[in-house]
Amino acid sequence: MVERRKDWRPRLAAYLGEVARLRFRPGEHDCALFAAGAVEAMTGTDLAAGWRRTYRTLEDGLALLAQEGHGDHVALAAAHLEEVAPIRAQVGDVAAVREGEALALGIVQGPSIYVLRPSGLGLVPLTDAERAFRV
Repeated sequence: MVERRKDWRPRLAAYLGEVARLRFRPGEHDCALFAAGAVEAMTGTDLAAGWRRTYRTLEDGLALLAQEGHGDHVALAAAHLEEVAPIRAQVGDVAAVREGEALALGIVQGPSIYVLRPSGLGLVPLTDAERAFRV
């Protein structure tokens, strides 16, 4: 399990400000790497260190995770973070929300979740979370 730094709030805010301008790119800046980057900003631990820049499509990324024993990016989060009921998720926690046919990882911000989409950073209500993980 990971532990938040004392100054996690300004670190998370700085991270969100930095990545808000980045374009969606599988293997470089996709929903899983967005969430892992937020966890790293808050804790110093990069849960996706071994996967950054190792794939160019989301399908290839999921295949790499499966090869390592993780069913997908949500399973990777579950392997490292304590699962909590979505309604109990707090600012900075990771949430999984349905985006079309797949689950996307986002970062809880009070009653909303920041999610990274191909069109950019967006917000969805916390009530849309299907799973949540404590950071």
